[in-house]
Amino acid sequence: MVFIHRFDNGLILLADSVDWAESVSYVFSIPFGSVFDPVGLEGLATLVCEMISRGAGGRGNREFLEAFENLGCVFAESVGLFDTCFCVSMLPENLFSAIELTADQVLRPHFEERYLEPVKQKFIQEIHSLDDEPSRRMMLELQRNFLPDPLGRSGLGTVKTVNNIAIEDIRRVHNLLFQPDGAVFSIAGKFDFDQVCNKIGELFANWQPNSFVLPQERIIGKTEIYIAEDSEQTHIGVAYPSIPIGQRDYKLALCSVGVISGGSSCRLFRELRENRGLCYSVAASYVALRNRANVYCYCGTSTDKAQEALDVLIAELERLRYGVGQDEINRYKICSRSELVIGQESIGERCGDMLFEWQHLKHIRSLSEIESSINSLTKSDVDAFLASNPAGPFHIAVLGPKPLKIPKP
Repeated sequence: MVFIHRFDNGLILLADSVDWAESVSYVFSIPFGSVFDPVGLEGLATLVCEMISRGAGGRGNREFLEAFENLGCVFAESVGLFDTCFCVSMLPENLFSAIELTADQVLRPHFEERYLEPVKQKFIQEIHSLDDEPSRRMMLELQRNFLPDPLGRSGLGTVKTVNNIAIEDIRRVHNLLFQPDGAVFSIAGKFDFDQVCNKIGELFANWQPNSFVLPQERIIGKTEIYIAEDSEQTHIGVAYPSIPIGQRDYKLALCSVGVISGGSSCRLFRELRENRGLCYSVAASYVALRNRANVYCYCGTSTDKAQEALDVLIAELERLRYGVGQDEINRYKICSRSELVIGQESIGERCGDMLFEWQHLKHIRSLSEIESSINSLTKSDVDAFLASNPAGPFHIAVLGPKPLKIPKP
């Protein structure tokens, strides 16, 4: 059973006490991500996340990291579009000590200026590393054009914008945007709910909310993107909008993506790679954001087969409007249920699943509810959805030695 508690300052606690677990994990999500980066300071949220572990509370840089390690914690921080997440797993007896460390990270980071330049150089190196990752570079450019700014921007920023960031910028956005209204603490594993609730209430009692406004979206992108690259390979990306999670028919949208991708039996792999030998890699994924969702497709191929690969990829996406086979529905159901059950056996994944459901649905479904939703899918429902919601309109990106002719609907 999942317990949900809202503290007076707006912080939400999601808790699933698992009797059989021998460990405990939590994900602490703060509503501050790369969409809040000011123009000219792109990459700021990423730097805040990195600097936040360079000393906090009564511990300096090395002491702070060693404190987590001395507890046997597996820990990481990450920045998304809308939030910064602190993920920690440990033995149950070290839970409260770990939460105290996370509280120091969130509430009392040092932000010493002497660490800023090394952190900047780390991310500048990562930006330069994109030159050696053409597929990632192409997908980032596709995302930048497909989604309105600031949703499409890379959290890394650019060399110029990273160099523009000063320690005052980091302190300012932390004071303004690291706040509890919209923050979620998701925990699963072996623990006592009342004790955890009291501990979090005690540690974050003085954390007060600030008012803030999400940045206004600006549409700036192109539907056809070509990136010249002297290579024997061509990387192709396709993106199109889908049904957001929580809206009517979103489970049918998920099923349609599961039919075309997700394994060697699915349409894209079978048609492009297995039957025709047009590529070495092809896949599609459903990506959910707040109040919107998108489908991204990737195809890596040789330059001489790139045009045919793009043509067949688009043709397969458009062919979805004519429906799916019963065998494809059955395979999707089996795979989805398997992933669901296996995922429930991972305490860390359970924390992430609860956080995801709360952010998108504002409630946590039980395992039986999710299984029932999967089992209720029918071929007739999926076919009707695909007929009235055909894939597209497409944004297409190509990275390679020559541009490709973009298929027209």
